[in-house]
Amino acid sequence: MKSVNDIKGRIFNDRSDRLLKEFPAECIDLVVTSPPYDDLRDYEGVASWDMEVFKTIARELYRVMKPGGVVVWVVGDKTLKGSKTLTSFKQALFFQEIGFDMYDVIIYEKAGSGPPHPNRYFNAFEYMFVLSKGRPKTVNILRDKPNKWAGCSTYGEVTRREKDGSLTNKGRKVISEFGVRTNIWRYANGRGFATKDKLAYKHPAIFPEKLAEDHIASWSDPGDLVLDPFGGSGTTAKAAQKMGREWVLIEAVKDYCEIARERLESIQNADSDN
Repeated sequence: MKSVNDIKGRIFNDRSDRLLKEFPAECIDLVVTSPPYDDLRDYEGVASWDMEVFKTIARELYRVMKPGGVVVWVVGDKTLKGSKTLTSFKQALFFQEIGFDMYDVIIYEKAGSGPPHPNRYFNAFEYMFVLSKGRPKTVNILRDKPNKWAGCSTYGEVTRREKDGSLTNKGRKVISEFGVRTNIWRYANGRGFATKDKLAYKHPAIFPEKLAEDHIASWSDPGDLVLDPFGGSGTTAKAAQKMGREWVLIEAVKDYCEIARERLESIQNADSDN
């Protein structure tokens, strides 16, 4: 069994369904990850992926998460024989079965999307399931939605309905410059937009750095340990490093581990030069 110090700041070239069993219990504060979507990509033929492998990883994630820890599971579905697989839904329900709470469901809206299947609408979103092991220990709600009427007072007095049905008068409220964002998060994606780091595009399926940063800001604090069990090109670790969090990556494809290592070294070197 590895200790926490054995895993911090490490990129493991291994399979999560095997390696997570060596992690200590209740050591991870946050997971931000995007697993394989059905069998849409073979990832160089290294990582087999089916429901049984998923279940093993899900159970291990529950074991290694601290009480109050959060898993952000970014996932989509493929179309098979004219029908959506809904694998993402099956995964979400299994997470609930083993003890996770579905704290929120956030939509990742893509600013750019690929061509649709024939006779279908363009697919411009993926699910971001926010799963918690009990009540989340950290919730930093992002308030960056511009308010059209910022600086103005509300038209009428703000009231709150109490448990007994009565109304409490809260008076007038001045509208702030920014409000809480909705649960639809829109990001520029695709080459040149998801990241300015050209190394990342050697991986076939990256998510935007800003997406990782927003979840890390929302569900963790500086010093927390962030895991990506499908580390890919290292986007989660890079965001965690920039934001003062500890991190650990697991990635089955050796070439992707090297990409992640180079990306992390580049920001570590930049930090040392400042």
